[in-house]
Amino acid sequence: MTPHEQESIFRRWLSEHQGLLRRVVKSFAASAADQEDLLQEILLQAWISLPSFRGDSKETTWLYRLAFNTAMVWQRKEQRRRVKHEAFSSLIGEEPTSPDGTADALIERLYEAIRALPKPEASLALMLLDGLSYREMGEVLGISENHVAVRLHRIRKQLAEQLKGLES
Repeated sequence: MTPHEQESIFRRWLSEHQGLLRRVVKSFAASAADQEDLLQEILLQAWISLPSFRGDSKETTWLYRLAFNTAMVWQRKEQRRRVKHEAFSSLIGEEPTSPDGTADALIERLYEAIRALPKPEASLALMLLDGLSYREMGEVLGISENHVAVRLHRIRKQLAEQLKGLES
């Protein structure tokens, strides 16, 4: 793949799949600053990994897998950094910053509930919101369509319980 071809494909993917990437980012990061940092990490990883894309799966499947794996690594690093920051902040009497509340409250609560799920379940919930088929979800996570259906049933119940009492 020539550098020109890589740039052309990358720009097309970014144009066509930016919404997908932003939804993955929003499900892993609460604040706008963290979301922007994570998006940059995912885009960098997509750029680096693009030459290894062989076309064995759909672009969306490949991007989902890349985005989720990158987000999970980022989240582990970010949690370690936050623990250190909070320990330092408590020494100097600084309050840790809270996520900004610019998003609609209901949508923010939904993403908050999704972030609270174990990551494989969070990824399924996000893929469901994006309208992926059970087959596509199974390909991304390496599980059967039946297993996807069972897990989604449980996830819906969990999210409904967490969001109980909110306006529909």
